[in-house]
Amino acid sequence: MGNGKIEIKRIENPTNRQVTYSKRRNGLFKKAQELTVLCDAKISLLIFSSKGKCNEYISPNTTTKKIYDQYQNTLGIDLWNTHYESMQEQWRKLKEINDKLRRETGQRKGGDLMSYLSFDELRRLEQNMAASLTTIRDRKYHVIKTQTETCKKKVRNLEERYGDLLLKYEAKCEDTWFGLTADHGDYNSAVGFANEACNLYAPRLQAAGHPDLHHGGAF
Repeated sequence: MGNGKIEIKRIENPTNRQVTYSKRRNGLFKKAQELTVLCDAKISLLIFSSKGKCNEYISPNTTTKKIYDQYQNTLGIDLWNTHYESMQEQWRKLKEINDKLRRETGQRKGGDLMSYLSFDELRRLEQNMAASLTTIRDRKYHVIKTQTETCKKKVRNLEERYGDLLLKYEAKCEDTWFGLTADHGDYNSAVGFANEACNLYAPRLQAAGHPDLHHGGAF
């Protein structure tokens, strides 16, 4: 039984496609090498994968540039000049775009308004600047709002920290007062101290209520 014909179309399975690419590429390189040895031919073979990776085969004692120059001489064309002219055209277009942007930037700053712009161009410039001013103002208000919210959040955090510290301080003061009785167990001493303080101030209060006591009045 002979091998069936393979339909030439893109292989959808990525693994099979990569395997086929590697095999066919190596086969082309082998044929190019055989052609170089058998026929003394100069070959430059470039293969680019679907991912942009370059694979190259060059005959010994030569370079791709030499073969490229020989190709131009044989056909009587100059591909380098064509490429140079294409680059020059691209550079000219980019220079025009750059000059236009520089001119518009100067006009937005108030320069080059008398000799370049017509009435319609001035009106369009005014509209563009008004739109830009609106965008700038919106951005400014957004920054102010963000900074204000950040400051409010910091103030709330400080207030919460202050409240926590105040509670801790009050709790510590209460622990210190109750420590006279709880830690040392000297409850009677504390009560006696309080009674003595009351007895100390009682005569003074009584004397303040009876002026005759200050003059040695008779009982």
